[in-house]
Amino acid sequence: MAEFTAAVYQNEFLPDGGTDVNAIVTITCKGAGTAGQSGAGEAGEIIVVDTSGSMGPATMAAAKDAAQAALAEIVDGTWFAIVAGADRAMLAYPPVSSGPGMTRMDAAARHDASAAIGRFVGSGGTAISTWLDLAGQLFASVPEVTQRHVLLLTDGENRERPGRLDEAINRATGYYQADCRGAGTDWQVAEIRRIAQALLGTVDIIPRPDQMRAQFQEIMRTAMSRGVADAKLRVWSPQGAEVLFVRQVAPTVEDLTSRRTPVNPLTGEYPTGAWSDESRDYHVAVRVPAKAVGQEQLAARVQLALGDDVVTQALVKATWSSNSELTARIDKQVAHYTGQTELAQMIQEGLAAKAAGDEATATTKLGRAVQLAAETGNDEATSKLRKVVDVESEKDGTVRLKRAVDKADEMALDTASTKTTRIRKEPTP
Repeated sequence: MAEFTAAVYQNEFLPDGGTDVNAIVTITCKGAGTAGQSGAGEAGEIIVVDTSGSMGPATMAAAKDAAQAALAEIVDGTWFAIVAGADRAMLAYPPVSSGPGMTRMDAAARHDASAAIGRFVGSGGTAISTWLDLAGQLFASVPEVTQRHVLLLTDGENRERPGRLDEAINRATGYYQADCRGAGTDWQVAEIRRIAQALLGTVDIIPRPDQMRAQFQEIMRTAMSRGVADAKLRVWSPQGAEVLFVRQVAPTVEDLTSRRTPVNPLTGEYPTGAWSDESRDYHVAVRVPAKAVGQEQLAARVQLALGDDVVTQALVKATWSSNSELTARIDKQVAHYTGQTELAQMIQEGLAAKAAGDEATATTKLGRAVQLAAETGNDEATSKLRKVVDVESEKDGTVRLKRAVDKADEMALDTASTKTTRIRKEPTP
């Protein structure tokens, strides 16, 4: 059975008149088990492969191989389906026209699904909303599946009327999770990231066909290790307080603030999706009414809930003090993740300015990103930034835009912008 623990990192001391409390809450899961085998409903996997006409022979061959490799990672007994996505979505496996649109994995189903994937041929356009909607319909056809995950691959830009994709994303949000990958460089990072973030998944580029198989295998192994189907982060704050934001800050930056649903007048709930054996960090900021020096208050109670059961919690405190040495200190974890959040923003805004031809803004934003990456020890971001800019000074954030940049390197920087690094932590006693 899964066990959860929580730890809080903060400076609880506020100056006279201070109101804003910041804390990093680390939640760790151990003993998660295997997806669909915890007794809290069954697991379902859908693999969606772009089969539009833009898929060249090498990419299509790699996509077939990768999807077949992902099939091999799906645990027997798991419900699954294969979807071919073009200007409309088609159920490639199982071969049904009514009733359940998914089937349980076993050796025969694996063989037949692999053969169906082998028959994929590229043709047509790209209408990703139909892919997302079909996945939702397939999951809905098997009510006992409560842990729902999609692996989605595209190689091109969505070609639908404005708004249609957003409508499909909204229909899928809160119903299933999706890890999304883009093959090559003809797809739009912002578009696919929008899907992945809404559906509590990941986004990344697969620059070369020979890298596809390993990524698909890793995604599916991770999905199969998520033995906790769904968990919610609950944040209680006292009467008169305001929750300023709730963000996941590790392993990636995901702002959950707007996804709050009320539990009661003082408590809000935020989605976190399925869990494996892992740790995640959350940055919680609360504004409380100021109290007199020497007074203490509980500023927030952060819990993880599985259904109605609270499995762990952390307490965020506020203590008003006249000791400036105490109140001026910024917790190292809070400072670190504040920098990491700004780093993601600077990379995305810098690349957008570069694409728009605003070199001055791009240089400023990417220079700040270089500075933040160095300050927070994010070596991956530093390495990817150096493929887009020439760095004169990491400390000062002085850079020059490279004149010739490989598009794949630029897209890799963009997709990796929300990935964060950790520093060693000592929890607040």
